[in-house]
Amino acid sequence: MMDTIFALATARGKAGVAIVRISGASAPSAAAALCGKLPEVRGVRTLRNADGAALDEALVLNFDEGKSFTGEPVVEFQVHGSLAVIDAVTGALSKLEGLRMAEPGEFTRRALENDRLDLAQVEGLADLIEAETEVQRAQAYRVLSGELGTKAEAWRKALVRAVALLEATIDFVDEDVPVDVSPEVLELIDGVLASLEREKAGVGIAERIREGFEVAIVGPPNVGKSTLLNALAGREAAITSEVAGTTRDVIEVRMDLGGLPVTVLDTAGLREAEDKIEEIGIRRALERARGADLRVFLTAGDGADLGLDPVTDDIVVSGKADLGVNGFGVSGLTGYGVGELVGRIQKALENRASNAGTAIRARHASAISRACDGLVAARTQISFGAERSELAAEELWSAIRALDSLVGRVDVENVLDEIFASFCLGK
Repeated sequence: MMDTIFALATARGKAGVAIVRISGASAPSAAAALCGKLPEVRGVRTLRNADGAALDEALVLNFDEGKSFTGEPVVEFQVHGSLAVIDAVTGALSKLEGLRMAEPGEFTRRALENDRLDLAQVEGLADLIEAETEVQRAQAYRVLSGELGTKAEAWRKALVRAVALLEATIDFVDEDVPVDVSPEVLELIDGVLASLEREKAGVGIAERIREGFEVAIVGPPNVGKSTLLNALAGREAAITSEVAGTTRDVIEVRMDLGGLPVTVLDTAGLREAEDKIEEIGIRRALERARGADLRVFLTAGDGADLGLDPVTDDIVVSGKADLGVNGFGVSGLTGYGVGELVGRIQKALENRASNAGTAIRARHASAISRACDGLVAARTQISFGAERSELAAEELWSAIRALDSLVGRVDVENVLDEIFASFCLGK
């Protein structure tokens, strides 16, 4: 039987309310030691330490086994959120026999072990806790709600059906079997394979939503890049000067752009370097700009070769529009055109974000890739005829095991510690 654990489930610090959670078989008796008779579901109780001294008035929530977040008996104390009250309550719990402080992520790990969450949902919960923007929240909640697990179960069901059809023919490989199962098996394989390929294609974009898109402002020196960055940031994030080559390193500003997490990069002016330091800055600028999700080319209208060409979706705009330009231009100094530029950046990134699937991590992409490899191999074996049915079935089982690892049924012990290390103590 697992230990009964407790921890502060809300952020430590002054607040109106703090929640102390207890989970495990001894949770009801441990909670009763502080509050007396437990409410059937919820009720207000006075919490007292072992000496009978009152600690606080608390709203006590009682969750039966199978009806809590962890799947175990759980009791939560909602107390006043001062540091003194929190320390008094957790201190009293720590003196009770059979209780210990929870480790980071241990409540969620128990939810996984008790089949309250699958592994993908655990990862979705971690992302939801870390979400900074609306799009990140929505993506994380889709995974937490079990959408990826539901898809994985449908894929698994189809492949198990395909295996069953193949294995039914294995015992009759040397006989005249009246029904050829290969058309139905291939239809099942192709359907799952197409769905997996679509899901895999969206992983890269989903990862960018999690981690943030990068937008690089590039152009020649003294064209207004740093002034534009400051206008976008709403503060003096970069030094501006009439002297060309002022920006020597890449300057980053994190923004919430229509719910999308975006890091805007101000890079060194692209030209022939006049000294070693500027040369390093230009090299870094080119590296970051090439790796960015989107580039905004600020031009001076002189057709200078920047050593970097726009690609699809990149935005080309004239800088220092306050001095007069033809066509689309911006001025970080006056704000002219900045709103339109932000709109164009947002639209380009929203178009990309719309292709995100429910698989959101490199681990998901790896599991899906292994499943696809198994399906392609199974298809090849089937093309050789019924005598290869056993080999085809084994390839399908390989694909099924890959999908099982996606939601944590098998082969996940090596990733659990890494995943739960990102959780806070009370989660």
